[in-house]
Amino acid sequence: MFELTKEDQDRGQLVVKHNDLIQKTRHQLSLREQRIVLYLISKIKPRDKNFTEQTFSIAEFCRCCGMDETSGKNYKDIKDALAQLLSRFVWIHHDDESITSLRWVDKATIMPRSGIIKIKLDEDLRPFLLYLEDNYTLYELRYTIAMSSAYSLRLYELLKSHAYKKTVTFEIDELKRLLSAETHKMNGHFKDRVLNIAIPEINKYTDIAVTYKFHKEGQRYSHVQFDLNRKEPTDRFIAALLSNQKKSNASRPLLTSAE
Repeated sequence: MFELTKEDQDRGQLVVKHNDLIQKTRHQLSLREQRIVLYLISKIKPRDKNFTEQTFSIAEFCRCCGMDETSGKNYKDIKDALAQLLSRFVWIHHDDESITSLRWVDKATIMPRSGIIKIKLDEDLRPFLLYLEDNYTLYELRYTIAMSSAYSLRLYELLKSHAYKKTVTFEIDELKRLLSAETHKMNGHFKDRVLNIAIPEINKYTDIAVTYKFHKEGQRYSHVQFDLNRKEPTDRFIAALLSNQKKSNASRPLLTSAE
């Protein structure tokens, strides 16, 4: 019988978001910033009605996220990421065409001597993260750990929120906006530098398998279609195992939650 470490248990925690926070938003969080946010969200209990200040060590965070906890750069890197995160906003687009800006983090405290972090999500995020009963997406934190691109994580969330459809199509310009990838103006660059990096990582590490193809309107490629398939539990087990062994060189297999 396999025994789960605390890091294994943390990796199996669920990230649960209202679909509006996934499908109707744009942000420019770095990969490390996204990991911090998802780590905080994974700490939310199913029946929490308020955000609580989360306290954890930098070493604990690094172990969970597959980072080298002995690296001397971790303190500076995480401190810099938190400083950026405190100034970041997420833009929510509403059906009436209005746009609301929300902060991710309310406050953060770092205690250098002990390596402890105290951080709290912003209260305005409560309708999108707390006590959700419908129109939400959930996935295990472990699926994002081995990703090397911020685009991979963001695209995974977006596709996961549509996975029940089996097929989802986006206007290319709209997808670039959702991924904050407008700098890749040429479709060839967008394909090579975003999709062809993100899709293999999604297929390797997560619970969905994805293929895509471009469609034309007239002479111009205007849309991209994603075909989505849910992986069998065994495939997800292997993906999670490879993900965590790659990041932490784990010496024993990891368990995933049964469905």
